[in-house]
Amino acid sequence: MTISFNHTIIAAKDRQESAWFFTHMFGLPGPVEAGYFLGVELEHGVTLDFAQVEEGAEVASQHYAFLVSEDDFDGIYQRIQALKLDHWADPRQSSTGFNTNDGGRGVYFLDPSGHFLEAITKPYGG
Repeated sequence: MTISFNHTIIAAKDRQESAWFFTHMFGLPGPVEAGYFLGVELEHGVTLDFAQVEEGAEVASQHYAFLVSEDDFDGIYQRIQALKLDHWADPRQSSTGFNTNDGGRGVYFLDPSGHFLEAITKPYGG
């Protein structure tokens, strides 16, 4: 198979705030100006391109899940706790903390624009 994921655009109420929040939470280098976007590079050259919506425009909440190492998860969870962010062990937001599904750990939390971010240490089902 020769298809690979390259980038996605993430709508933001404040692209600077959302991009910096993401890089801080996931322990990544700061975002880079890329024309209309603020780009955040992930592994394999994949980028998240944060785009400013017009003032007063609604941002449709999306779900973005990221596979992270155990050490990265520790850092992410420590930052969640340090910022006293609401976070959940499940996508229904019915249980606080993190889960231990599939022999790994997972946590859900919101970014400043209301997007649902998920960090997991093991892919689902394996």
